[in-house]
Amino acid sequence: AAAARLVAYRQALAACDDAAQPMTVSGDFSFRSGAAAAETLLSRPDRPTAVFAANDDMAAGALATAGRLGLRVPEDLSIAGFDNSAVSRITWPPLTTVHQPIAEMTAAAVRHLVARAGEATLQPEQFILPYTLIERGSTAALSAHAPRA
Repeated sequence: AAAARLVAYRQALAACDDAAQPMTVSGDFSFRSGAAAAETLLSRPDRPTAVFAANDDMAAGALATAGRLGLRVPEDLSIAGFDNSAVSRITWPPLTTVHQPIAEMTAAAVRHLVARAGEATLQPEQFILPYTLIERGSTAALSAHAPRA
């Protein structure tokens, strides 16, 4: 999942009109690794104006680090996660996140396995199911991050 999310992130940035350069730091989907990755990114002289974490736990870790460093979210830094987990709703501010239809994903995978039961080799199949961006209080428009006079 992490590798696929990173590829999609890079493709989305490449499709943008602006010259956004991705800054990536690896983690292990935990709060702790999100906090450590944010420490690395937010300590840079050219720190990012937004963090898109591979999951909500890492985004919550980034949110905690931003607060510890005195950055206001979303005024100084936007943060978004992935999965729409419970943590995305209990942080302050609540995290913008991407919701995946887990029940539908599970049902599609089971249908795929049942339909191919008994086959010697299962060929991987890709299912594209709808996702939803859930905008909450942790993100702001890019213009909100413009340098102050």
